[in-house]
Amino acid sequence: MQMAERLSRLGTETAFAVSGEARAFAEAGNKVYPFHLGDINLKTPQNIIDAATRAMNDGKTGYCPNHGIPQLRQALAEEINATRGADYALENVAIQPGGKPTIGKLILTLINPGDEVLYPSPGFPIYESQIEFSGAKAVPYTFHEGETNFILDTVEIEKLITPRTRMIIYNDLQNPTAAESSEDEMGHIAELARRHDLYVLSDEAYFDVRFEGKSRSIVSFPGMLERTVILYTFSKKYAMTGWRLGGTIGPKEIIEVIATLNVNDESCTNHFIQYAGVEALQGDQSGAARILETLRERRDAAADILSSIQGFRCFHPHASFYLFPNATEALKNIGMDYEEFRKTALHETGVSFCTRQHFGRSLPHETEKYLRFAYSGIDVEDIKEGLGKLKAFVEG
Repeated sequence: MQMAERLSRLGTETAFAVSGEARAFAEAGNKVYPFHLGDINLKTPQNIIDAATRAMNDGKTGYCPNHGIPQLRQALAEEINATRGADYALENVAIQPGGKPTIGKLILTLINPGDEVLYPSPGFPIYESQIEFSGAKAVPYTFHEGETNFILDTVEIEKLITPRTRMIIYNDLQNPTAAESSEDEMGHIAELARRHDLYVLSDEAYFDVRFEGKSRSIVSFPGMLERTVILYTFSKKYAMTGWRLGGTIGPKEIIEVIATLNVNDESCTNHFIQYAGVEALQGDQSGAARILETLRERRDAAADILSSIQGFRCFHPHASFYLFPNATEALKNIGMDYEEFRKTALHETGVSFCTRQHFGRSLPHETEKYLRFAYSGIDVEDIKEGLGKLKAFVEG
């Protein structure tokens, strides 16, 4: 069968492949310590579940507007304004079946074949996949280790900008590194966007998964409201990964096109779940607070043990639910490459994790070796037990 040529440029979320290996290992009767997937093994707050049930019982089970129900669009605009210092209205919001659709739909809206899009690598692999699938050129920029977290080299990023550069994808509180921009670093990205007339896709999936400090959005910088589109998701803050609910927030002209793409792709986002989204934003927040506190406890347990492993260096990030330790020395001492180490560790210890190679293609100059541990889907007791086994394996 002859398939379309464009499919050769379509990537995938490779963490799901690691998940398949872990599942097969578990089905063979082994205990798995799941650090590979950024899923959440915590229950969605009950008030949100109840709101969805009420909506179903009230007959909210048919089609709804392709932009999303007005109540949720308004509630999300108000939430973004209150937390990002923006000035959005209902017309600036299109509801999506999850956070991910914003990526592909925005690229379809703004990017032509041959255009260039800057994106973070390591980064969420769907960035690279969707850019190349569209026929554009994916241009990666990367991170470097700073004193307390990963940092961007904005001088290096500017060197990547050409007359064909159209957009930069910016993911503060980042997957997989948990990198967090300083105000100065974020301001430099905003200045580059203004000076070179670039659009910005601001992926803010982890904006509210913060344990210390306060999050800031790039839209709060002068001149950025009209050139930035925000990716919002309910998945992380409210433990709603399987509900598939998110939003695209940006200039009205872009949102109108996104809504038309909604019609072509899925008609509309699930109707009754949108009422759960209204409750999530406007209702009791104690459930979300408990989720955050649980994630904080997991971060502390995981970061402490990973930092203690011989040959590992691990930051203690303030946000997201990922750790990205440098394991260069450990892998050198053991004499294994990424895949051999990952697979051997799974079979010897039950600990399942991803490596840097699952988050965009490695860049030619990379020499350091990094592993990604997601602690959102594993309890503290299993974190301690599993990483204790990994420590013994690495050091033995």
